[in-house]
Amino acid sequence: MKKFFGLAASALLLASAVAPVATTVSAQDDENFSVVMITDIGGVDDRSFNQSAWEGLIALGEEHGLERGVNGYEYLVSNSDSDFIPNLNTALQANFDLIFGIGFKLEDAIAEVAEQNPERHFAIVDSVVDLPNVASLTFLDNEAAFLAGVAAAHTTETNHVGFIGGQEGFVIDRFEAGFVEGVKAVNPDIEISIEYAGSFGDASKGRQLAAAMYSNGADIIYHASGDTGNGVFSEARDLVTNDPSLNIWVIGVDRDQEEEGQVEIDGEIRNLTLTSTLKNVGESVKLFSESAMDGTFEGGLTVYGLADGGVSLTDGELSEEALEAVAEYTQKIIDGEIVVPEKPGE
Repeated sequence: MKKFFGLAASALLLASAVAPVATTVSAQDDENFSVVMITDIGGVDDRSFNQSAWEGLIALGEEHGLERGVNGYEYLVSNSDSDFIPNLNTALQANFDLIFGIGFKLEDAIAEVAEQNPERHFAIVDSVVDLPNVASLTFLDNEAAFLAGVAAAHTTETNHVGFIGGQEGFVIDRFEAGFVEGVKAVNPDIEISIEYAGSFGDASKGRQLAAAMYSNGADIIYHASGDTGNGVFSEARDLVTNDPSLNIWVIGVDRDQEEEGQVEIDGEIRNLTLTSTLKNVGESVKLFSESAMDGTFEGGLTVYGLADGGVSLTDGELSEEALEAVAEYTQKIIDGEIVVPEKPGE
């Protein structure tokens, strides 16, 4: 079972807790600043959303000379929703200057703990908590997902593509809605299969859903499902290993998942990751950590989209035709010619 970097370290964290910090985070030397992130269910090694946030804290540490641990930067893993409050309380007791909740599932827990501790500073990614001591960082995932739909529509050979979501909710709604609208913008006759795993941490369910979609004729699957998506990649790699004539793809999410799609066929590496939608979680986590470090932290909502580079799409294995179409639609979205819906069916 995954836990926060070992029971001994967790005990050390609790033992090192001291009196509460001051009401505001004032400017301080880098080495006196500490920040922690509470993961969503996928874990810090999900090769997706949580991992992106952790890479942002690693970059923060390297740039500012922070050490890993309670006096620098660290993470706490949530194995279930019931871990959110205990992890937040552990972070409070350890006196971290800034506490991140990574993922919309932490919204209620962050709201509860932040309201009880108005002198402490929190941030949440992918949700909004309307409190003065909470920074809410959200992304226009629907815009990047729209581009993924455009790319899929320009690549599919079967005129059948699929979408696999993790857990249904307002965040994954944006991925689904954007992807579907992007596909339809290019070719409304393409069939789109949509399934949800009900979890961001169930790779076996992801594999099962992908197997059914591929067997029913879909040749491209876009997943927005965290660690569940590793099962989608596993299924694609196994299918192609068993039958190299198959021309199937996976579209990655949140970070460049090119490596997840690599499979060796007859001594050569073949890449099954068509492209990946990018969410600049790591950079946003780093930037807000730096604002807390220099005393300019402010609560409130910040939204990132295509226009400011908060979301984007990798070139991946896209054809020149697909890349040209993606560039064209990117500009239309930035210029306001296309407004991408945030909910399916809008």
